Amino acid sequence: MTLTDPAGHHVSGATPESLAALEQATHELLCMVDDPVASVERALAASPEMTMAHVLKAWLHLLGTDPSALPVARASCASAAALPADDRERRHIEAAAALSQGRWCEASLRLEDLSARYPRDVLALQAGHQIDFFRGDSRMLRDRIARALPAWGPDLPGYHGVLGMYAFGLEETGDWGQAERTGRRAVDLQPRDSWAWHAVAHVLEMRNAPREGIAWLHPSRDTWASGSFLAVHNSWHLALFELELDEHAAALRLFDETVGTSGSTLVMDLIDASAMLWRLRLRGVDVGARWESVADRWQEALASSGKDRYAFNDFHAMLAYVCTGRVQAQRDLIEAMREAAIAPTDNGAFTREVGLPAAEAVRALAQDEAQRALDLLRPIRSGAHRFGGSHAQRDLLDLTLIDAAQRAGDDALSAALAAERAAMRPHSPLARRLVQRCAAPPMQRNGTARELVQACSA
Repeated sequence: MTLTDPAGHHVSGATPESLAALEQATHELLCMVDDPVASVERALAASPEMTMAHVLKAWLHLLGTDPSALPVARASCASAAALPADDRERRHIEAAAALSQGRWCEASLRLEDLSARYPRDVLALQAGHQIDFFRGDSRMLRDRIARALPAWGPDLPGYHGVLGMYAFGLEETGDWGQAERTGRRAVDLQPRDSWAWHAVAHVLEMRNAPREGIAWLHPSRDTWASGSFLAVHNSWHLALFELELDEHAAALRLFDETVGTSGSTLVMDLIDASAMLWRLRLRGVDVGARWESVADRWQEALASSGKDRYAFNDFHAMLAYVCTGRVQAQRDLIEAMREAAIAPTDNGAFTREVGLPAAEAVRALAQDEAQRALDLLRPIRSGAHRFGGSHAQRDLLDLTLIDAAQRAGDDALSAALAAERAAMRPHSPLARRLVQRCAAPPMQRNGTARELVQACSA
């Protein structure tokens, strides 16, 4: 007799013991806490022919974009494919197999179809949501979840996770009010839901509300950081709020308390490390020898990449290589990215359209070729979502563009970019400094960006 999960789906090859372990792993992944890999291994130990346990193991090794995890993911897909499976399970296998081979768009579409037929499959929703994030598909971050919402309610386990994902999708599509309300509700339902905490942090970042962001994350740090995969990333958000208030020492302290001293080689942690140190560099803050450890770990993390690359990761590795003067590492990375860019793959497009020019731009800045960096960054800015990440993460490219314009001596563009930033972040000390520093031509010096916005809206 085939058992069913709490949402009513058949689970091939399951026993009561293995199903309980699978549900535990699914819950841990949804909250991004504890050790879902260990939980799924318990499920497999109890039922080696449990198809969805192999599937979940595959997703666990795919959704971190870590190239060293791909062999495990591919083996899990092969194991699942050799077992009995119903339509839902087969669709999972096909989607995971596509992603394991770098076919991001295909995996996204397969999961879209799966969720249309089985909207209560929370694993399919979460896997699809993460792929939308890695592809920078803001609309699907929202709409994938919106389509499934009518099938959900508080009576179903995992409802908090659906709300947390929806909150993030709403934030990335600019509906900040509804996003914040939905994210806070998700946290109320499940205080350990790391993604829901993260969604609200993104709202407060986009609203340029750093004091509210600190009030959201700082007092509750023990709750959202305990055993969480997102402990580093949400600490990064907290550091961003401190940075926006010019609290550089506080941002560095948070860096040192998390990824800076953890020795982590997880690429998601290294992305945060590179992004934070680069922001500090653009502000002229001395970060000491912190870059060296980050660069060492990037080289270790990417050593086995081969053709299994992801442009967003490569770009953040380049930041570390240029800031440590690792010329050979820079050359090797650019060569690998150029090879990736000509491949007929999804990452080929990510690399060709955004990742490679962005990496070459920061390398050019390190070589005092500011005009070249500016020429590389300007065409990719509006399409930067094509290589993944969030609005908050891609803001790094805007900051780098301003730096390149200043260093290239393009006063008019520098002033225009600074005014643009100040209009979006009128209370930001950095934005005000940029307006002052990027001296506009005399005919344009009629006030701050805030004053100009107020005049236009009067």
